[in-house]
Amino acid sequence: MVKLLVGGKGSGKTKRLIECVNNALSASEGNVICIEKEELLRYQLSYKVRLVSTNIYGISGYDAFYGLLCGICAGDHDITDILVDATLKIGGRDYDELAAFLEKVERLSSVSETEFTFTISTDIDNLPKKIASFCEII
Repeated sequence: MVKLLVGGKGSGKTKRLIECVNNALSASEGNVICIEKEELLRYQLSYKVRLVSTNIYGISGYDAFYGLLCGICAGDHDITDILVDATLKIGGRDYDELAAFLEKVERLSSVSETEFTFTISTDIDNLPKKIASFCEII
């Protein structure tokens, strides 16, 4: 399953993501991963959460981002949840590319049995309508 936390800058998406991380951690019998562009959440998350900064690995663009997600899932079959902050900063602001990326992530979610949650910093009206058919917007 793919979930999106959508809202404008300063609308509380990151705070909500932190709540989602903590909820996933308490419910999970596996591993929880949090991905962010920079290392900003290090002291706000439990030490039990694996924190990955895309800047460290030079990840930018949706193809590289998808490759990172596939590699993480392939390397650890005990991952139950992957939560991502600042999706548009990592992948870019092309909403059609975002939609294609999320479709691939939906398939990856089914194959790996992993739940994905992404923060999207934009107005919900900017997103392509087809995203609503395979993503849950919370």
